[in-house]
Amino acid sequence: MHPARPTNAGLRLYGRRVVLRPLVAQDFNGWSEVRRRNGEWLTKWEPARLPHHPDPEINRDVFAARCGARERERHAGAQYAFGIFVDGAFAGEINLNNVVRGAFQSATIGYWIDKARAGHSYMSEAVVTLMQYSFESLHLHRVEICIIPRNTNSRRVVEKLGIREEGVAQRFLEINGVWEDHVRYGITVEEWLERRDHYVAQWLS
Repeated sequence: MHPARPTNAGLRLYGRRVVLRPLVAQDFNGWSEVRRRNGEWLTKWEPARLPHHPDPEINRDVFAARCGARERERHAGAQYAFGIFVDGAFAGEINLNNVVRGAFQSATIGYWIDKARAGHSYMSEAVVTLMQYSFESLHLHRVEICIIPRNTNSRRVVEKLGIREEGVAQRFLEINGVWEDHVRYGITVEEWLERRDHYVAQWLS
């Protein structure tokens, strides 16, 4: 039997400096500005976009539909997507994807941040904030983060947190039109509980 899913109404997760919350249609201007300014910084690490597909970066209605779809995924317990806010301004996204219950009780974290905000450990803080929610509110057993080996910025995030490296999955995901290898990092609830006090003291309190 699954644990009860927490309500998504007014959902907020708090780190020391970051706030995570689901994006809503009213976030379009801030989200669009950051995405367009960071196009070259981000697209090389993301799946290729479908040709002639409506672009949420320039279409407010498409962005609103994207927010609605993610809200439905949260209600279904399949994915939990959050905007990252620093000093009240949109700074990036972090998602808990592919939530599987049953005997697996696992999910995958993905993230990106505004290049102008990089280098301040905001993403490491956001990852800890989301891990706490994953293990203590959603009661997952394992969380995984998968990163292209040459993406040193993203790897630095998890290495700073001491998340265990588990090896390389070959041709794991299609990224920007190419099937890319990914380094897999994992942490279980047992490891979280062992390090919880350190994580909370360093990143959350």
